[in-house]
Amino acid sequence: MPSSGYSLRAHVVESLTDIKRPDVPLRVVLRNTAAVVLPLGIGLATGHTEIGLAIGAGALDTMFSDQPGPYRQRMQQLLLASLAAGLASLCGFLIGGQLLLILAATAAFGFFGGLLVVFGTDTARVGMTSMILLVITASTPTSLTGALSGAALIFSGGLLLTLFSLAAWPWQRYLPERHALATVYAGLAVLARQQTRDDTDVPALTDAMTTLQQTLLGRHRAHGRAMEAFGVLLELAERIRLELTAMTELHANPSIHAMFRDDAARVLAAIADALQQGESPEQAARALGTLQASEHALLDGSSNTDGLNAHIHALSGQLAAAVRNADWAGSRGELRASAEETRLPKALRSSSARATLRASLTPRSVAFRHAVRTAVCLSAALWISRQLNLPHGYWLPMTAAIVLRPDFAATFNFGLLRVVGTVLGLVLTTVLLHITPSEPWTHLALMAVLCMAFRYLATAHYGIAVAALTGTVVILLSLGGVSSSAAVMDRVINTALGCGIALVAYVAWPTWERGRARAALAVMLDAYANYLRALAQPDQHNLHREMRSASRTARTNAQASIDRMRTEPATPPELLALARALFANSNRLARTAMTLEALIDDLSTLPAQTEINGFVDAAASALQIVATALREQIAIEALPDLRTRQRILVTLMQGAENPAAAELLARISDRLVDNVDTVAYVVGRSQLQLAGVSAVQR
Repeated sequence: MPSSGYSLRAHVVESLTDIKRPDVPLRVVLRNTAAVVLPLGIGLATGHTEIGLAIGAGALDTMFSDQPGPYRQRMQQLLLASLAAGLASLCGFLIGGQLLLILAATAAFGFFGGLLVVFGTDTARVGMTSMILLVITASTPTSLTGALSGAALIFSGGLLLTLFSLAAWPWQRYLPERHALATVYAGLAVLARQQTRDDTDVPALTDAMTTLQQTLLGRHRAHGRAMEAFGVLLELAERIRLELTAMTELHANPSIHAMFRDDAARVLAAIADALQQGESPEQAARALGTLQASEHALLDGSSNTDGLNAHIHALSGQLAAAVRNADWAGSRGELRASAEETRLPKALRSSSARATLRASLTPRSVAFRHAVRTAVCLSAALWISRQLNLPHGYWLPMTAAIVLRPDFAATFNFGLLRVVGTVLGLVLTTVLLHITPSEPWTHLALMAVLCMAFRYLATAHYGIAVAALTGTVVILLSLGGVSSSAAVMDRVINTALGCGIALVAYVAWPTWERGRARAALAVMLDAYANYLRALAQPDQHNLHREMRSASRTARTNAQASIDRMRTEPATPPELLALARALFANSNRLARTAMTLEALIDDLSTLPAQTEINGFVDAAASALQIVATALREQIAIEALPDLRTRQRILVTLMQGAENPAAAELLARISDRLVDNVDTVAYVVGRSQLQLAGVSAVQR
């Protein structure tokens, strides 16, 4: 996207061409497809096709609740989605023939389903599932007995999917935890190999570390002796990441530095492989032996003139502990270590559901506005489909429910890609049905292939995935006696109308991100300030971890806000430039803070500890002042004179017994002052620019 302003053409091109790497494991694709296809196959074989169709439809609609994470969390999500699908289906079957009642039901399901976005993407899928099943089943109202049996079959489809998803639990109890750890350790191996990096980039493993913390320490975490080893591996991963960051800042002997980073990368990659496979880390132990041999040969007895030796020794010890705990971790391992219990950082702990919902019941809430839009849009789409007597008219409100999102960019992208994908699906299905034998079992096999493609590609490119979904649904309906050609054309018409209704609903009552971006950026600066203030208390290691996690969460939220604002029309170019510049410079600040945390033990050997801690605290205060000015759009107050304090610190360190540590302090303090001053300059310059624009407009 150009930074000069919003471009509809560029937005469309980006949406159509942006293809991500698929991230769905093959085992998930196969088990989800099996839950859809097997009931239908059994129904065809036994002459109970309608029963198979209902169970398969229930599995298809709850498919995306099968997400990575601890087995307990996955079970809760799938059971909740299955229950929501069953209840929504029962309601649709019972009152679908009574227009006023079904409109009231769509408004209620739309509002409460839309409000679930406050609990995250996984829970929001449950609300979407209930809306989809409500409007689909409302098209075929039936008696109480028929409604109960139909809803039970759809609920059974969700239960079957749940069973397949949890089948490995007794035999691979810690599989999700091991895979989350493997992802982080593989990322650490990549980080270790990086000899250079861009300071403006987001610090490595931001999302992976957050996911790992939620998996190992969250409310749905597993329990058992191996979890203690996993907790140790989590803490070691944090320390290794900080150590690698600090070593990059030392500007030490480049050949020794590069050699040890390569050795560390081999150890980390081998640990990741062992965790992924659930095997003993024998290869990691051999790689660790090579690293330790080099460590003793090159560093024992050498002078520590550049500060690198201590960090290599620390990294070596952390890698040894990681190898040891990787050997003890897993359902087949025997834990022979104890570790202090680690708790999930406060920034990642969820508050009570009741309090969260109560806080969202205000027109200022993004979730509330989305809930109202969804309720009105879903009811309007259903009413229009009934008034126009559209064939397969349930696709109209169903598409509106799927496309309408809390932000403009997602609504536009999903609408565009759904229309394009549906048209592609029309062509694809027509060709496939023409060249394949007109036999039910052939069509079932073809549907299985398309279903797998849909599940695998949904997170890579939604448009291509919808093309596969179109074929899946059309073949599913054809097995139930619906003409494939009519079904495809009806789907195209209803999809286009549904997308248009969703986009109109959003534009009619929008929630533009440009009104929220400053607050998200200010929260990020506040989080960094709190992180620095915690580092001014060197012995508070638990507080360091809490504030580091909080800053990571705030940085992720700020990045998401910028991405949404970038794809909105009428975003002021000055505001977008501020956001980009501030985020880039804040990433530099984050790296400086992480380096400072990793070097705390080195700096503790220096004199004037009170002055050092006071300097870091003053930097935190300055950053807090800048955050307040950004949030309230006011001029920045007078900041503490950080540069003078930094020079005084350097003077105090002259003649220190540890010259390497004194040099580290001089370098890191200089960089911290530069980071804070740059952030203040960016915010101050932006305030003047925006004030000038407002004056010209007046």
